[in-house]
Amino acid sequence: MKLYADHSARFAGQVLADILFVCWLVAWVWVGLVVHDATLDLAGPGRQTAESASSLAGSLTDAGDGLGGVPVVGDSVATPFDQAAAASEKLAAAGREEVRTVDRLARLLGLAIALIPILVVSVFFVPRRLRFVREATAAQRFIDAQADLDLFALRAMTHQPMHVLARVSDDPVGALRNGDRAVIARLAEIELRTHGLRPPSGARA
Repeated sequence: MKLYADHSARFAGQVLADILFVCWLVAWVWVGLVVHDATLDLAGPGRQTAESASSLAGSLTDAGDGLGGVPVVGDSVATPFDQAAAASEKLAAAGREEVRTVDRLARLLGLAIALIPILVVSVFFVPRRLRFVREATAAQRFIDAQADLDLFALRAMTHQPMHVLARVSDDPVGALRNGDRAVIARLAEIELRTHGLRPPSGARA
């Protein structure tokens, strides 16, 4: 697999772009975690309310159970405590629901903050990078398989702009038909350069 170009300038640019892309990913993942944690702090009051209300409900229930054993008046005395315990438990349930809501919000905000900029850059960067790897890898196999560069010279004739071909030869088609190895090598070199490759040793004009 051909990940980077042979030419030093393009190689350096690709390595730098990959490093910046990874740094971009890490930075926005970190920002997403910071937002998640900051949002999660909003659940503090709800958590404290749930814990306090649950503790109060337990205390009131214990008190009601203790008073319920008093002869004659036990049940009537325990009833207010039981009702207060039930109200406290409802308050605790509301606090727990608040914590769950904030937790879901924290996850959603953290993911959104991280994923949106990551996806925006990835949509432009990743396909272009993969396209280079795919084309350079395929081109490298042809170079490794044979020293004949006619294929790349032919591709240059169809892919390169006219002014580029004119710099190689006044009649590149005729030179190709006549087997002019110097022109063929030059055309192939131009085409290979677009794929980030160098021609094999001894194949240059």
